Amino acid sequence: MALDRVGFVGVGLMGHGMAKNIVEKGHPLTIVAHRNREPVEDLKSRGAREAADLHELAAQSDIVVLCVTGSPQVEATLTGPGGLASAGKELIVCDCSTSDPSSTVKLAAQLAPQGITLVDTPLSRTPKDAEAGTLDVMAGGDDATFDRIRPVLEKFAGRIVRTGPVGSGHTMKLLNNFIAMGYAALYSEALTLGAKAGLTPQVFDSVIRDGRMDCPFYRTFFTWVLERDPNAHRFTIANALKDMTYLSGYANASGTVNPLGAAVRNSFALAAGAGRAEDFVPMLSDVIAGMNGVKLTAK
Repeated sequence: MALDRVGFVGVGLMGHGMAKNIVEKGHPLTIVAHRNREPVEDLKSRGAREAADLHELAAQSDIVVLCVTGSPQVEATLTGPGGLASAGKELIVCDCSTSDPSSTVKLAAQLAPQGITLVDTPLSRTPKDAEAGTLDVMAGGDDATFDRIRPVLEKFAGRIVRTGPVGSGHTMKLLNNFIAMGYAALYSEALTLGAKAGLTPQVFDSVIRDGRMDCPFYRTFFTWVLERDPNAHRFTIANALKDMTYLSGYANASGTVNPLGAAVRNSFALAAGAGRAEDFVPMLSDVIAGMNGVKLTAK
């Protein structure tokens, strides 16, 4: 039985590794370029085909994976001029972006009469996990569609969790990121308070590491804090703010009191407003420290 033909939109930090695993594990893969040619050329050297545009990519695919910034980009990719829907053919579209669940549900209903099935399959973990094929996936949608897309998801995922109907995957992703970005905001303020008292990040780490408050997110965050490795957690403050803004919208729409969500969002809004939007999330610790007149480095 022939494997489904896969199209991939968004071969960036996360997408390159995902697409690499798809093509190297046997699926015919078609990609489309955006700005950076390097990942495109690398994937072509591994056997991927390059489409000239989204219309052509849709025509050559059975399942299309999206790994773009958020809902505006997803909407433009699907329904914008020359978007995937313009090909006029049946498709399954897996949105691996961190998107607004309300947009996902609306788009799915809009596209269904055109023969396009949109499901939400957002991701957790890092670009290193994408390269290794060990991402976590939260999968919304109906059972029949999930059974069809699972062989594709398994090419880049080590763990796949079914979350429920369309939209539930993106909702769960926002909750996941709320917890993660909440940790980032807490670590940043705790480090600053410690610095005010003369407690270095090294002392802080010696207490937290291997204790009950340790976790993989803490480890990547503190790889920046202690080692100044800029690649420790390549997720921008701008993306964190975007996700927390989506969470705020969901809380408002559902009538949910969400004071901690607002506080976490404001931490990232503050950093973005200070010109640090393109810095990575662990660098929030330096922003908060600097605003309080302390440093987290010896120099």
